[in-house]
Amino acid sequence: MTQRKILITSALPYANGPIHLGHMLEYIQTDIWSRFQKARGHQCYYVCADDAHGTPIMLKAQQLGITPEQMIAQTSQEHQADFAEFLIGFDNYHSTHSEENRQFASDIYTKLDKGGYIKRKTISQLFDPEKQMFLPDRFVKGDCPKCGALDQNGDSCDSCGATYSPTELKNPRSVVSGATPVLKDSEHYFFDLPAFEQMLKDWTRSGSLQDEMANKLQEWFTEGLQQWDISRDAPYFGFEIPGAPGKFFYVWLDAPIGYLASFKNYCDKTGVNFDQFWQKDSDAEIYHFIGKDIIYFHSLFWPAMLDGAGYRKPTSVYAHGFVTVNGAKMSKSRGTFIKARTYLEHLNPEYLRYYFASKLTSNITDLDLNLEDFAQKVNADLVGKVVNIASRCASFISKKFDGKLTADIAEPALLAEFTAAGETIAESFEKREFARAIREIMALADKANQYIDAKAPWVLAKNEATLTEAHLVCSMGINLFRVLMHYLKPVLPAMAKEVELFLNDELSWSTYQTALTNHSINVFKPLMQRVEMTKVEAMVEGSKENLQPTAAVAPKTAETKAAPAVDSAENAIEPIGETINIDDFAKLDLRVARIINAEHVEGADKLVKLQLDLGNEQRQVFAGIKSAYQPEQLIGRLTVMVANLAPRKMRFGMSEGMVMAAGPGGSDIFLLTPDDGATPGMRVK
Repeated sequence: MTQRKILITSALPYANGPIHLGHMLEYIQTDIWSRFQKARGHQCYYVCADDAHGTPIMLKAQQLGITPEQMIAQTSQEHQADFAEFLIGFDNYHSTHSEENRQFASDIYTKLDKGGYIKRKTISQLFDPEKQMFLPDRFVKGDCPKCGALDQNGDSCDSCGATYSPTELKNPRSVVSGATPVLKDSEHYFFDLPAFEQMLKDWTRSGSLQDEMANKLQEWFTEGLQQWDISRDAPYFGFEIPGAPGKFFYVWLDAPIGYLASFKNYCDKTGVNFDQFWQKDSDAEIYHFIGKDIIYFHSLFWPAMLDGAGYRKPTSVYAHGFVTVNGAKMSKSRGTFIKARTYLEHLNPEYLRYYFASKLTSNITDLDLNLEDFAQKVNADLVGKVVNIASRCASFISKKFDGKLTADIAEPALLAEFTAAGETIAESFEKREFARAIREIMALADKANQYIDAKAPWVLAKNEATLTEAHLVCSMGINLFRVLMHYLKPVLPAMAKEVELFLNDELSWSTYQTALTNHSINVFKPLMQRVEMTKVEAMVEGSKENLQPTAAVAPKTAETKAAPAVDSAENAIEPIGETINIDDFAKLDLRVARIINAEHVEGADKLVKLQLDLGNEQRQVFAGIKSAYQPEQLIGRLTVMVANLAPRKMRFGMSEGMVMAAGPGGSDIFLLTPDDGATPGMRVK
């Protein structure tokens, strides 16, 4: 494989607020792709920076009583802490308020000016007479000039959807001071975007953009490209334009230049050759990952600026959609506008990395974070399928075989099927079809679990005559698990590190085709806990803002009793307790389960330990039915269980659900059994 030189960027987060889960989609997508490229052995760098200039930052710093420099320094620390805990592996994280960015912005502007691409003309703008500053669009409010709706923004109306100039607003007022703005003339500097029209038409149709992006950009060409205002008047937090006192670069001019600045900062620290990536004839690859709301800046203004200043253009610009939560726009009042820090206070970041990966494709459609689906998918796929393979096999290897894998592979053809999938999975990662890669990985995980189910090493290990076969089966299971973790490492880097410690092995894309034989492994430790909906609910509750006080209502959960629990100490018929409504009942996820093993519980009079097969995962449940059933009577039977009951720590171990039964007690306890046509995992309605 030829080693590629790759530079990857994510859009720069604005330095006047915290990171939220809508932002995290992009950084997780980019990080997975970056980690994949590095795992394949390429010379790959991932850089980013805070976007630290503009009027909003200047005004917010004034409100806080600190300098803009102090505010952006504090915000940078907070951003980087959030990114680090979400395992975003930047090679360098910088700021647009840096000397490197000042130099590049001045250099690009000067070259554009010398090339005749900077035009100067006088314009009229709204001016705040109290604050003595020109007002950007979003710092003016007034009545819509089209429909008359009150209190609309300076550039568009939320009521009728009209767009307009802030000078067209009726009854305008300054958001900054409340004063009535006045019109004032000022000379501004414009980038001559129309001069690059043919180049941009060719480039946008060259394959560098997704088709949806290229088609959308046609609207700009149809309407005719306009010169772009790149200057702002003092007071403004940013870089002063060379040779133009009191004039500053508009934040969107120096923001994408931050990609060059951050990479240059990295190159100066490490000795990497900057010019090999950014010079006109570079054979390196440069990829920008962005949200769909900033397509125009990255696909028209940015490549034109680079071309006019003598730099190479990006190889590709990849856009993604927005994040919705539970099918709707993120909402502070509903608690679904979730900050990265709030998420981290409640949940494992790799849950979100996996869920986003399982949904991400190469197109620009929005991605919905359905919180119930999120919990179920992580629990079913990662805990119930992938980790389950290792946990089922490792204990036998440690206890029965001194922690050593067999010298032979039990099923070479099955292992070959797993390794042969590597190239198609790699192709999916390369094309940013993460969801397709995850589907293929999980299909393999299903096959691994089916193999283990069919061989039943827990049965083989009980007999001396079949002990060797149990060793082969468990070693095979560990090798299948190892291949899957190679594929999942870009998505789950922290769990992959734990797996490497467990396996005494390094997971790299060059080693997944070789098996571990006659190899010692360490004692298995739990790799990932199940997602608890109580923690998800606590995260949502912690994200709610601006709610009116309401009477406190105790939340209903799947543990609310509507019938006697089968592991209750009471045998008598219970009185009917607190009533619930149909919505509460609908929260119960009742599933068909096959009892694949049942054992007495040492020291318990009524409990039986059940191993339940739900089709795509297995659960351990303790049920108080020993007075009615001997364990051996239960093996192979179908039953119904509450699958979304929060796990409960008992004296004898963890109970991961509840099987359904009824009866007066004693020997009269009857398991609820589905029809013979039912299959494990089927939902009971």
